[in-house]
Amino acid sequence: MIRRLIKKVFGKPARPAASGPRIIPLGSHGIRREHINPCALKTTRALSEAGYSAFVVGGAVRDLLLGLEPKDFDVATNATPEQVRQVFRRSRLIGRRFQIVHVYCGSETIEVTTYRAAAPEKEAEREAEEDDDTRVAAADGMLLRDNVFGSQEEDAERRDFTVNALYYDPDKEEVWEWHGGVEDAKKKVLRIIGDPNQRFREDPVRMLRAARFAAKLDFHIDPATRAPIAELASMLERIPSARLFDEMMKLLLSGHAERGVRQLRAEGLHHGILPMLDTILDHPERQKFLHVALHDTDERVRHGHSASPAFMLASLLWFDMQAAWARNRSRGQSDQPALYDAMDDVLERQRDLLAFPRRFDGTIKEIWSLQPRFEQRSGARPFRLLSHPRFRAGYDFLLIRAKGGDAAQELADWWTRFPDASDSEREAMLIKPQPGESKSKRRKRGPRKTADGEAAIEVKLG
Repeated sequence: MIRRLIKKVFGKPARPAASGPRIIPLGSHGIRREHINPCALKTTRALSEAGYSAFVVGGAVRDLLLGLEPKDFDVATNATPEQVRQVFRRSRLIGRRFQIVHVYCGSETIEVTTYRAAAPEKEAEREAEEDDDTRVAAADGMLLRDNVFGSQEEDAERRDFTVNALYYDPDKEEVWEWHGGVEDAKKKVLRIIGDPNQRFREDPVRMLRAARFAAKLDFHIDPATRAPIAELASMLERIPSARLFDEMMKLLLSGHAERGVRQLRAEGLHHGILPMLDTILDHPERQKFLHVALHDTDERVRHGHSASPAFMLASLLWFDMQAAWARNRSRGQSDQPALYDAMDDVLERQRDLLAFPRRFDGTIKEIWSLQPRFEQRSGARPFRLLSHPRFRAGYDFLLIRAKGGDAAQELADWWTRFPDASDSEREAMLIKPQPGESKSKRRKRGPRKTADGEAAIEVKLG
């Protein structure tokens, strides 16, 4: 009776696989061979001709069922990585925890994975015989290493969500499913495979993936899947910071960042995952700026433009940098040294927390250092700024600041008109020096106080 009540309240876990897959014909799913990437077709065909089974798997099948255009086409096979390498001359082994093969086809790369073995609880007797290069689990159930191969049924059981455990056979144009993923896709339900508590303990990042997929696909998370998230959220603290950074960038640059951040907050996953995000979400007056930055990034992705991790990081860390700059100036540093010290300090502090790559530093610093220069609208300075290689990125950042209430809209409008104006119009737009002010003297304003008492930067730099 108690079990029935729990199921009624929390829903049901993904049903275990039957004795074989449910095979869905073309007439019931509508995915035709021509919908598949040609390089993925060549890959599955070559593996089949070599005597192996090969399916297009995961997100590509899910997206095609939902009428979306897949970003990637991955292949799963019963061939081991070494056997895949023997089939494809242009290929490369990737990874340590679970080796995959990158098959190169023209300018494209097809990721080929070998079927993984069943979940640890089904393999207790096998683990005693495995060496250090196979599966290792911590005392709390978190998987540390996994190099065990298995069948397609086992592989389906090891995948995270039912809608990602779908296999498409291009030869027969059939979809094979083991856990009801097609039905869940139709109902827009995100359901984890197996026991949610155990699966999240095995890999806590699955909780972040649940939030990301729910936002990306506009799915609702199955109640049984959601139930243990609040209790287990602290396990994310054990995840290497570089992996957390990668997962958060996937969310923030997915084209659904605004909805994704809301989903993180709804699941209680936002605190501590991305410290730079906490500093904004914990200050209501900064949230408008964040939502504008996320919305504009989402729009870029939806219109087929690239989204820059450096630009997103510049947005998330902008308020921290402003506060550090103001502190440096209050200690007697002059404007420019105070700015560059603030940029270095903020980036190094965040790198210790999140381990984001140094290759983004240059772009972030240029975007930030250009902001005071937009205030300078007299003489030759606007013309010099137009020729700066990062002008467009700095200008886009200025627009976000204006929409988010951090810069004057008049300033953003001025810079929107200036680049395309005629020479005579540009001359008329230039701001004349104030009476009594020498051309060489730079006008400075004291820092404007924000709602939380921090000083916002409105100084003029050369």
